[in-house]
Amino acid sequence: MTCAEPFVDIHCHLIPGIDDGSQSWEQSRAMAEMARADGVGTIVATPHQLGNYSHNHGRDVRNNTAELQRQLDQHAIDLQVLPGADVRIEDSMIERLRSGEVLTLADQGRHVLLELPHELYFPLEPVLQQLHRADMVGILSHPERNQGLLKQPRLIPQLIAAGCLMQVTCGSLMGTFGSPSQKMAEHLLEQGWVHFLASDAHGPNARRPLMKRAWERVAKRVGTDMADRLCCQNPARVVAGQDVAPKNHRKKTALLMSGWFRRQQAA
Repeated sequence: MTCAEPFVDIHCHLIPGIDDGSQSWEQSRAMAEMARADGVGTIVATPHQLGNYSHNHGRDVRNNTAELQRQLDQHAIDLQVLPGADVRIEDSMIERLRSGEVLTLADQGRHVLLELPHELYFPLEPVLQQLHRADMVGILSHPERNQGLLKQPRLIPQLIAAGCLMQVTCGSLMGTFGSPSQKMAEHLLEQGWVHFLASDAHGPNARRPLMKRAWERVAKRVGTDMADRLCCQNPARVVAGQDVAPKNHRKKTALLMSGWFRRQQAA
């Protein structure tokens, strides 16, 4: 099985030296070469913003992204790189998004990649409502890796109903982040509660910018149409600033919890 379209990666820490991702221009170019060889055609560079990375200003992210694109072109690496951010949720987030200090994905002013603390969950409905009033949409990064959501998986369909889209990390489907995250990622996928797969890559050696194996895993479990939607079509709509349907219609009984979800709740 092969994908007929280039992959679009909307979560990748490709900008060097400003967060816990790439640490040099050489590493960034190596990551870009690796991604292109794997079938990725476009990457949204998403350095952390807010939280511990409040020093990362949108202006600098844009400038660094443009410099990276220049270097890729100079080295004949056929990859499009666009500015974005992995945004830690804070009280001032909406105001900073409006001003452009904090970036939306592909700098389109539409989709915001939201990052929760890994160790806990707090209600996102107020944030989603604020984003909606600003004509923006929240995309929750790696819900399958959040400890709070692992303990309360019933919250996922409620968040989707509130307008939140879900981005699962490619490595989670491969077991990179442990069995609980893998099982939850698989279940979200089978229920139609995943809207995007993304690499969340941080370097050329560990947590690499690869998507093909995850596409293959999705294609095997739920079909090539869904794999293409999560790895190519939906993220391409984000890059274009277009709407993404909140429901994948994988199952008509999507709001019914499986036995696995019930066991997680009882644990």
